[in-house]
Amino acid sequence: MKSQAAVLHGVGQDWQIETIELDPPRAGEVLVKMSVAGICHSDDHFATGDSVPDDNLVALIEAAGMPMPEWFPLLGGHEGAGIVEEVGPGVTTLKPGDHVAVSFIPSCGSCRWCATGATYLCDVGGQVFSKNMITDDTPRRHLGDQDLMALMQVGTFSEYVVASERSFIKVHDWIPLDAASLVSCGVTTGFGSGSTCAGTKPGDTIVVIGTGGVGMNAVQGARAAGAKHVVAVDPVGFKRDVAPSFGATHTVSDAGEALTLVKDLTWGVMADAVILTVGVLQTDLIPLALMLTRKGGTCVVTAMTPLSQMTVPLILSDLVNSCKTLKGALYGEMNARASMPMLLSMYEAGALKLDELVTRRYRLEDINDAITHLRAGSNIRGVIDFGQGDVNA
Repeated sequence: MKSQAAVLHGVGQDWQIETIELDPPRAGEVLVKMSVAGICHSDDHFATGDSVPDDNLVALIEAAGMPMPEWFPLLGGHEGAGIVEEVGPGVTTLKPGDHVAVSFIPSCGSCRWCATGATYLCDVGGQVFSKNMITDDTPRRHLGDQDLMALMQVGTFSEYVVASERSFIKVHDWIPLDAASLVSCGVTTGFGSGSTCAGTKPGDTIVVIGTGGVGMNAVQGARAAGAKHVVAVDPVGFKRDVAPSFGATHTVSDAGEALTLVKDLTWGVMADAVILTVGVLQTDLIPLALMLTRKGGTCVVTAMTPLSQMTVPLILSDLVNSCKTLKGALYGEMNARASMPMLLSMYEAGALKLDELVTRRYRLEDINDAITHLRAGSNIRGVIDFGQGDVNA
């Protein structure tokens, strides 16, 4: 079938609205008509080249004997929600008419990582950068005579998505699909980073650096876990203005300001955890974040660093002598099939803000405006609305 979609043809280029061809779902696959797709910084990392290996990294990957993906043309989008149109043979968890949220990391449920509760590390999820499906290793998405890579094996910047059953999670049909879309990536990643991954406990002091679509939810996660102080750091004034409504107790414009504030708040002890959720993480922020972190504390790196920055400046004596932890976070260490329903239940109970995260709505053809606003930091979260309602850009 044909579908209008946003396709990226190379680093430094704009997204192009193209008519792509989707094959029908095969065994274990599902066709979904998209309702909403979130605009996440991870999509833009491919346009800027931050997530595309440079020559040095390519040489290392090839020397290790690992396959190098063909990145382009790329069907963008990995956050979203919609309604099931068709299911392939063997699909047992979904049927036409079901409302679903996308999980940008598919989970098999049986590998070592899934079996131990770390579905965000699923071995199947490690195959998301391929033009072939994770189900049978053949392509389903085409642009003319070219096969398309769909970002994270979903490609939600499209009217229709065909993907593995493992990439969709059923949600109650009374949940707004906007809300379901948000918990498919940004909210879950942020909430988990500020709570589960950071190990936040009641009374803690937490610093969140960067309060966009992920960071604002790290603020919510930290407060939900019982943090006493949640310091939101962002250079954009409107984000600082709204951060208290999401649970921030203090706001500052940069990490240098945060150092003085946190020192005063904690009588010199410093923060129990620092969460890095900036749009693009430059490695020179790491030493400052660790200075904000107390002895025995944790600095959580959720934000993506350009792949070209392969070295990180560290004061190792401080890391060792103060027993600090610098850790990476994927999906906020949340397990989608459990965490998405939990977060939506909190939303229904009024304990989690989702509607307030959406700053602007866009039509698919306005995707480049959405990316411009993303880069400028003028949205908490922008979404593509595939419906016919009023959309502002």
